[in-house]
Amino acid sequence: MFEVWAPEASSVEVEIGGERHAMRPGAGGWWSAEVPGAGHGTDYRFRLDGGEPLPDPRTRWQPEGVFGPSRVYDHGRFTWSDQAWTGRSLPGSVVYELHIGTFTPEGTFDAAVGRLDHLVGLGVDFVEVMPVPPVPGGRNWGYDGVDLWAVTDNYGGPDGFKRFVDACHGRGLGVILDVVYNHLGPSGNFLAPFGPYFHSSASSFWGQAVNLDGPGSDEVRRYFIGNALQWLRDYHVDGLRLDAVHALHDDRAVHFLEELAAEVDALSAALGRPLTLIAESDLNDPRLMTPREAGGYGLAAAWNDDVHHALHTAVTGERHGYYADFADASTGALAKVLTSGYYHDGTYSSFRRRCHGRPARHVPGHRFVVCAQNHDQIGNRAEGDRMDPEALRLAAGLLLTSPFTPMLFMGEEWGTRTPFLFFTDHVEPQLREGEADRRRREFVGFGYDDWAEKAPDPGDELTFLRSKLDWSELEQDAHRAHLDWYRALIALRRAHPDLSDPRLDRVRVEHSGSWLVVHRGAFRVAANLGRAPVTLPVRPAGIVLASDPGVGLDGDDLTLPARSLAILRV
Repeated sequence: MFEVWAPEASSVEVEIGGERHAMRPGAGGWWSAEVPGAGHGTDYRFRLDGGEPLPDPRTRWQPEGVFGPSRVYDHGRFTWSDQAWTGRSLPGSVVYELHIGTFTPEGTFDAAVGRLDHLVGLGVDFVEVMPVPPVPGGRNWGYDGVDLWAVTDNYGGPDGFKRFVDACHGRGLGVILDVVYNHLGPSGNFLAPFGPYFHSSASSFWGQAVNLDGPGSDEVRRYFIGNALQWLRDYHVDGLRLDAVHALHDDRAVHFLEELAAEVDALSAALGRPLTLIAESDLNDPRLMTPREAGGYGLAAAWNDDVHHALHTAVTGERHGYYADFADASTGALAKVLTSGYYHDGTYSSFRRRCHGRPARHVPGHRFVVCAQNHDQIGNRAEGDRMDPEALRLAAGLLLTSPFTPMLFMGEEWGTRTPFLFFTDHVEPQLREGEADRRRREFVGFGYDDWAEKAPDPGDELTFLRSKLDWSELEQDAHRAHLDWYRALIALRRAHPDLSDPRLDRVRVEHSGSWLVVHRGAFRVAANLGRAPVTLPVRPAGIVLASDPGVGLDGDDLTLPARSLAILRV
């Protein structure tokens, strides 16, 4: 059965092998047709009012890319081996974000499976995969995706993704998929001819906003909610990271996110395993993760950029762009986010030139997904450069003993020196030639005045190839030592509940100048972020873990060399 929503069409045909088959109109603008002999593997397109052949808006398979025909895909043909998988909850977990195309030299799901044992040895609980729908060309971060119900064949197609999820579950790893519902890519986007999928006026920097609240939006909302349920049900994914929800335009009484959360909770009950929704938002609004019965949207968690900014500023000293707000307070900004969740909780933001956010100290820390690095915070730098290993060790020590849900970005656990650059492969010359300038304009005022001189061409294949992880670095002593530090921190967090306790009101921070001491139950996390050694009176029972062999105790005093961190038991 072929079905498509085209409420404004007078006639719709499904074209298979050059032959057109008329479709019957039904209720609500839906059209349908039975075509004898068509099934799994059949290529097809739709024609509206005799126009050009177009891919299915709900295509499950686009083997020839965004401009090719759709192909029938039968989810029931795949054989799963994860019947014993009961899911994984977010509280207490550590998340690992990766991009399939650059995680391995091959850049495929199957190749990524070959590296899962490394993640198990690291000790993480969830793998968060950047978007996988089809994109223009052969390489992309994934946020230019179209055909949102399909999986790009660049990585291995729908079966490849299922093999990856199945293999993750077999090793005890949950899978979170990054999805983009606030816009579609500029190339290969054929939704508009089918119906009112896009907002009549609202847009964002990335493109026209989807229609969540205007005429015809009931079915548009079902398109995106059905998409979310497909990943969780048919691909056995354990959670979704919702890209830039602040760019969702919805003035309805029941917000799209609230409706989505209710549908996902119902599916979770039916499947008998936890399903997690995580929002990326720069609103600093705890209503996103406040339960629906308390007037919130009911999401499980949200990314918290304030923690990243405070950490980054404290360990690197950078002060450009939005980091300026956090640099002025030095360790005080870090102390505030560790005890309050948000730094901007109704306070003035110099970067925005207005007050921003609302208090969130009542929110359990596990509802904040936090990081020292992620794809944006690295890739949105002109040269895609990462923190240096010394800064990363400090940041990781504070991150992995925090009350939040920590997230790592691929390669940081061994201090990789490969960049993560912004790359695309647009087919249309005007998009390919204008991408570098669009990126430069996106970061005007951020302190990157030399962006044009430093940033490589996003469309150059070398930009993509330079972003692939270099796994051979693990053969070097310095990188192995860095990995050992991450493994030890994660193991310590897992072994001692005090270090994963999400209650913000139980976190206390002492700080002055370049040092701070975080109180975590029976533990103290002492960090010297400065360039000179410090001595602190902490009265510990002993040192549990230290980033520098020069860390020492003399009676009740702790000596911290420059740029070092120690975890103490008291």
